[in-house]
Amino acid sequence: MSAKKVVIVTGAGSGIGAATARRFAADGFAVVLNGRTEAKLEKVAADLGGGEHLLVQPGDVSAQADVKQIIAATVDRFGGIDVLVNNAGVLVQGGVDEVTLEDWEKQMAINAGGMFQMIKAALPHLVKSRGSVVNVSSVSGLAGDWGLFSYNATKGAVSNITRALALDLAAKGVRVNAVAPSLTATEMTGGIMEDDAVMQRFMERLPMGRAADPAEVADVIAFLAGHDARFVNGVVLPVDGGLSASNGQPNLG
Repeated sequence: MSAKKVVIVTGAGSGIGAATARRFAADGFAVVLNGRTEAKLEKVAADLGGGEHLLVQPGDVSAQADVKQIIAATVDRFGGIDVLVNNAGVLVQGGVDEVTLEDWEKQMAINAGGMFQMIKAALPHLVKSRGSVVNVSSVSGLAGDWGLFSYNATKGAVSNITRALALDLAAKGVRVNAVAPSLTATEMTGGIMEDDAVMQRFMERLPMGRAADPAEVADVIAFLAGHDARFVNGVVLPVDGGLSASNGQPNLG
């Protein structure tokens, strides 16, 4: 059994997930890196210096067999689970006339279904450790966006499942919270950030006038998971540079 606390980070191959793995490793955790692409996970592990307190565990969080293997491998290697960070997600742009049923089902299966499956499988171990879950929602899970209706639906599910599970699991000693980032400079948002017209609209709405760095989101995830947030439960915390504080109107000077 590891003497360190143990965290599983899904979607750890890039972006917010990789930054979160980096932050927890720096905080002295044993870190399980999960994602669908093993090469990306191995690169993150190498960047973290490798070692016995890192476990690369590829798998698809929308597949029940993969989820069971992720949990089993973690417990076999480290003896338990203290923190689960549900970060794995996909984004499909488009209106209701453009998004296919396959697009819809894929996003729901990963963004919401994967979170459900990971929490369900990890729960006995989280109860034993009186652990913590942090889900990665989005400001898109707090209100609507143009051209992202299906992504909005999945992240709305993440936000409300977080609140519901916080109520259900508090008596078991498990806290459940979420972060709700706005635009963050990641591989997933690359297509958005390369569109000058879209970026101009974003910058007009963002009080701080820039996208988030993944490390800025990871720092808040670490806070919510940790001792300093021990009485914080059921919160969906915007990490959005002030975007959700406004009524969505552009800065008119």
